[in-house]
Amino acid sequence: MSEVQWTGEAEVDEALARLGEADGVGAGERVEVYEDVHARLAATLAALDRE
Repeated sequence: MSEVQWTGEAEVDEALARLGEADGVGAGERVEVYEDVHARLAATLAALDRE
């Protein structure tokens, strides 16, 4: 992943950092990273809906 722009929101920044782990891994591992990042961001958005 190229230069990361941090958001200042811990949950989102952790997901962005995790996304960086997709660089240099095989396709199967990349899918796992993407699914994890998607789940993290979906959970963050769902938490905002509950506030």
